Formats: sequence, structure tokens, C-alpha cells
Amino acid sequence: MEHLHDCNCGCEHEHDHDHDETLDYPKTDKYHESFGKFEPAGSEEEVTKNVTALLDKYARKNFTPDVLKHLHGCIDLTSLTSVDSKESIWKMVESVNDYEGTRPDVPNVAAICVYPLFAETVKQALRADDVRIATVCGGFPSSQTFTEIKIAETAMAVMQGAEEIDTVINLGYFLEENYEELCDELEEIKSSCREAKLKVILETGALATAENIRKAAILAAYSGADFIKTSTGKGYPGATPEAAYVICRVIKQYFELTGRKVGIKLSGGIRTAEDAVNYYTIVKEMLGSEWTGKELFRIGASSLVNDIERRLGK
Repeated sequence: MEHLHDCNCGCEHEHDHDHDETLDYPKTDKYHESFGKFEPAGSEEEVTKNVTALLDKYARKNFTPDVLKHLHGCIDLTSLTSVDSKESIWKMVESVNDYEGTRPDVPNVAAICVYPLFAETVKQALRADDVRIATVCGGFPSSQTFTEIKIAETAMAVMQGAEEIDTVINLGYFLEENYEELCDELEEIKSSCREAKLKVILETGALATAENIRKAAILAAYSGADFIKTSTGKGYPGATPEAAYVICRVIKQYFELTGRKVGIKLSGGIRTAEDAVNYYTIVKEMLGSEWTGKELFRIGASSLVNDIERRLGK
């Protein structure tokens, strides 16, 4: 894990210090030391109360045409279904191509997100300027496959044209507190990304508690994530304002500790302009306007584009 201060030996295993009673202190490791540098998440009730107060104060005034236009340019337009085909993905890309220039005041989507099998299809079809190619990798959505396959899949996707990689943490490792393997795996995936950005998906609906989300976000940040992402949208509850709030707190404190800016991606069930503005509001008020540009803020969605365009009027 980058930036972490290791224990004295630089690893996690226990040493035999029986010969020296002066070394009888509680054992720790670099992962728990990192957790200790960040503020606790607080209770679920406290988080909900804080989120409600923030949205009540700011969300309504952020619901403007200018903000909706801006949000259109922060969307990762996504298709991740079992019946995706080259033809269906090509058609989706053509819709992005066709949108280019039709509304000079509304930026095109930030990225097109697909399964790795279709990275090359997107690359061949895409003509719109400044739209990135994103793929999910690493045994998405369960993450339950061999590390070597995750690394190879990521490298192959990048070779095929992927510029951004969305990968899920190993939740089994996290829940059994096997933080070393979890972080080592993320670091290897990050390395295989080369120049591509890495978005680390926490699957916040499975983590369930604010404290679990806090810890997972810390591990993701220190393992090299360029973005911390809430959810896969598959099998578990998707993004929530509460999860976004907890992740934003970690990102803010991580920046204060390291000087490195990590982005945030919200995904899973975000379908309406109101939803999008709520997440924009949380990010803006907690991290500042700098974090609301597409280089640090994304919303993964399939139907949100249509709702925003409908609200703006074609």
C-alpha cells in the first residue's frame, strides 16, 4: 500500500519478543494504523442526519439547468448485461456519436462503460471527442476469481483500448480482515492498468455499515485507486447518499494526509436528475467545486442520460 507507514519490521507477521519484556506492546499492522489516521464513520443515524441536513440546505438550489448540463458531461454511459452484443454496443456508441455537437451548451458523456470483450468495439465505433473508453475487469461483479486472471483481464482490456478500468474489491478478503491480500491484489491490478485510470468498486450495499465503507475506502485509496466507486449495480443495493457521504469524508482526509486527489463514482440505481443532483450536492459541499469536474466525479448510469436530456429539452 503506497504512503502507508509499515510496522517496525515492515510486515504483519508476529515476532518472538519473549526474550525482551520491554517490547511487550499491543501488536498492530499498517492497515489498522491507517484506519486510525481517519475520523470514525459515526453511527448510521449520525450519517443519515448529516446527509439529510446537507441535502435540505443545498440540493434545491443546485437543481438548475446549468448543473444538469454539467452532470450530463460526468456520466459513464453504461451497458453491462448478459445479452450485450457487438451490435448493441455499437448502437449505443452511435448514440453518443450522434449527440456530439447537437447541444453546444451540453457536454457529451464522460465515458462509455462496457464489459472488456467490447472495448475494441467501442474503440472502433467511437467518433465523439473526449469520451473515454471504460471497462469492468477483475471478475466483475463478484471479484471471485484468481488474481492472475484479474491482472490478465485488465491488461488485455487496456491493450484493446480501455482507458479506465472499474474493478471490485474482494469482499471476502475484506470481511475476514485479510487486508494484505486485498490490497496486494488491487496494487497488482493498478500496475496492469499502465496509463489507464483505476476505479475501485467497494460494493457499499454489501458492506452495509458506514464503518465498513470507511475502512474499504481507506484501503482502496492507499492501494492506488484513482476513483472510489460505490457499487456494481448487480445483486446488492446500489449507491446511497449515506455511502457517498462516508466516501467523501475519506477522500477529503486522504487528500489532507497525502496531497493526492482521489475521485468518486456513484453507481447503481441512479436514474433521475434529482438523484444525480443530490450526489453532486454531497460531493460539492464536502469536497469543493474542484471535485465536481469529470476528472474527479462520475455517475455510472444507463437511463440517466435520457432523463437529463428530457429535463433540458432537446
